[in-house]
Amino acid sequence: MAKLDVAVLIGSNRRDSINRKLAHALSKLAAERLAFRFVALDDLPLYNQDLEAELPQSVVRFKSEIAAADALLFVTPEHNRSVPALLKNAIDWGARPYGQNSWNAKPAAITGTSPGALGTAAAQLHLRQVLGALGVVLTGGEADISFKPGLVDADGTIVDASTRDFLKAFLDRLAALASRLSFAPAAAA
Repeated sequence: MAKLDVAVLIGSNRRDSINRKLAHALSKLAAERLAFRFVALDDLPLYNQDLEAELPQSVVRFKSEIAAADALLFVTPEHNRSVPALLKNAIDWGARPYGQNSWNAKPAAITGTSPGALGTAAAQLHLRQVLGALGVVLTGGEADISFKPGLVDADGTIVDASTRDFLKAFLDRLAALASRLSFAPAAAA
């Protein structure tokens, strides 16, 4: 059985981001069922409707990668109790131009990590609201991860067995949702 193609959108462009580390650890954890493809967000221009007449090449590339994916995984930090500007900008480009929403009916999951006790709960809630309004089909369940030293080892393995099992089940739900939606009969016109 072919692996499902998952476009991974990381809400941080910082090289040593703990969310980037988490995303790569998830890729390793899901390698049997899911093929993760990390989508660049940092080359997208700041959204401006004036640019819609002739989309910048980076936006065309971005929208193509989202369209080609079987599922989406959002891995985001929390900035000021909300979604980082980098990720919000990508979401805006994916939803535009009018009538060309790249997000509609895409299965997706959201996770993120922070050193705080609540992980990225507020950002994930905000992201769920925005993506729901754009027609994204989200998996159930929360995955707010508190990033502690040693959570991910040097080779990208999630060390704690209970966290690893929790995240494996989280990824299994995404795979099941994407499989169900890809085999669902198309609605009659």
